[in-house]
Amino acid sequence: MGELRLVASQEMLGVSRTRAYQITNSKTFPDPVAVLSVGRIWRTEDVERWIKTHRRDRRDSE
Repeated sequence: MGELRLVASQEMLGVSRTRAYQITNSKTFPDPVAVLSVGRIWRTEDVERWIKTHRRDRRDSE
């Protein structure tokens, strides 16, 4: 099981850091599996699933 920080999530989402912060704070985005001093951590598969559901532009590029 892979885990991601905000920067990696930003790259997967294909958005700016500011937009990634907005997206990861939205009610539809998966909850982080951990909140550490370095930031929030998400499961890779949770972020991938969210992208397939909510980001048609990223889904179509696969």
